[in-house]
Amino acid sequence: MLGESHIRELLENALRISPADETEIVLEAHDSALTRFANNTIHQNVAEVNTEVAIRVVLGKRVGSAITNRLTEEALEKAIAEAVALARLQPENPEFPGLPDPQPIEPVTAFDEAVAGATPEWRARAVGAVCRWAESAGASAAGALSTGIYELAVANSRGVFAYHVGTEAHFTTVVMCDEGSGYAHRAAWRLADLDVEAMGRSAVDRALRSRNPRPIEPGVYPVVLEPYAVDDILSWLGYAGAGALAVQEGRSWMNDRIGRPIMSPLVTIWDDGRDVAGLPLPFDFEGVPRQRVVIVEKGVPQGPVYDTVTAAREGRRSTGHALPRSRPQTASLGPIPLHLFMAPGEVTLEEMIRQVDRGLYITRFWYTRLVHPRDCVLTGMTRDGVFWIEKGEIAYPVQNLRFTQGYVPALAQVRAVGTERWVLSEGFGFTCVPALLLEAFTFTGVTEMPGH
Repeated sequence: MLGESHIRELLENALRISPADETEIVLEAHDSALTRFANNTIHQNVAEVNTEVAIRVVLGKRVGSAITNRLTEEALEKAIAEAVALARLQPENPEFPGLPDPQPIEPVTAFDEAVAGATPEWRARAVGAVCRWAESAGASAAGALSTGIYELAVANSRGVFAYHVGTEAHFTTVVMCDEGSGYAHRAAWRLADLDVEAMGRSAVDRALRSRNPRPIEPGVYPVVLEPYAVDDILSWLGYAGAGALAVQEGRSWMNDRIGRPIMSPLVTIWDDGRDVAGLPLPFDFEGVPRQRVVIVEKGVPQGPVYDTVTAAREGRRSTGHALPRSRPQTASLGPIPLHLFMAPGEVTLEEMIRQVDRGLYITRFWYTRLVHPRDCVLTGMTRDGVFWIEKGEIAYPVQNLRFTQGYVPALAQVRAVGTERWVLSEGFGFTCVPALLLEAFTFTGVTEMPGH
């Protein structure tokens, strides 16, 4: 761990040597370790310590950027020179409002000594218990358990300096048994919130129960969605339309719908980077404090999240949702919510199942791809356990199904929301989501693919 004082000195020294009109430096440091397993055997233990420094410089209305993972004064000076050279080659951007000014940032504690001190032996014991449980059941487990410390710091020539240190732990497993498969995943910043053995047992049990799936006709069915499937819905809603750039470019499911009821009144979604129930990060990659932003309230879209550029276009203030602009994979995305929550309901998962006369129980969606942004239409498949519900009880496993479904109209069909929420982290950011009971979901085909 580099520590706040060392990072501050490093970034302030780099800012002093920059010849640009304005300069921003974002430092990300990771000290992480991972234990990977397959066929009930640990086959990989890796650890990585890395620091990345992203530099953005402004010359008038021209912006350039460069990245380095070397922290010497010479390396930082070279990266700044590269960013300046690139800025001189860029056309002027008349909409660029300049870098943000400093704002007060209330720190959030998200550091757990147990995660920071997790050893390879601890990870091996936790994973070993899952592997032994799978082997004793005649199943095969694969997956990974990771633990680590991360630091994020942002400094700019206008006086911004923001620093956060936190811990994260992630566990994922897929368990195979004949034609059956099961899945488990969680993320947490506290080790006490990550019960690896319980998740492993759940995945093994799901794999055993999903063996010998029966054929089923494609069609429109009521569905009970585990939080894994709801995570996919929420993540795509955030990625494909809950950012201001998507709305401003007319490619969001929010366009012409803000303030109008388009989902069930049971659906409330917000983004909050300060909530310790998730994986907190109190500021964005411009050093702007993250605001709690309600995206959908009781089925009614309220508005997107903003960064400095998109906020300036509308005469607003940034909500603290800037992504790293120096990375090719995020530079063109605009602001995106990374800390998504869905409000819990008053119905347990078991009570949802009892409310279904004939329908499907879905563990999760897989390989989903955006078809059309207007209704956030996705195509994909089910995976790792699909079950037929008959007269309020899970009757038997069925084959995996393909679907093409608008997630916005699907959320208009919410009949019940679960009481328990899971913290999941796959792709951009994380979600904190409950199970859902939907009145209707459209399945277009059956796949012969087993659970994996």
